[in-house]
Amino acid sequence: IRGSLPLLDGGYLYRPEFSRYDVEGKKWIIEGVGVEPDIFQDNDPGKEFAGEDEQLNKAIEVILEELKTQEKTIPSPPPYPER
Repeated sequence: IRGSLPLLDGGYLYRPEFSRYDVEGKKWIIEGVGVEPDIFQDNDPGKEFAGEDEQLNKAIEVILEELKTQEKTIPSPPPYPER
């Protein structure tokens, strides 16, 4: 993965540029299919341009609902080390 020149807002874009063959040398090893999302939420380009991120808003909505409904457990601390 190689970085690019900085973007106007100070961010960077990193993109994969290199790949390799499999052990037999018959096909490229590339990313292929990534992780399927649990929740599908499209981003409207107009809203995104206006600064509204529908995917982020949906993620926050889901997390806040899970915080209300999931049981909260605090793990016990590990034993103190012997010195």
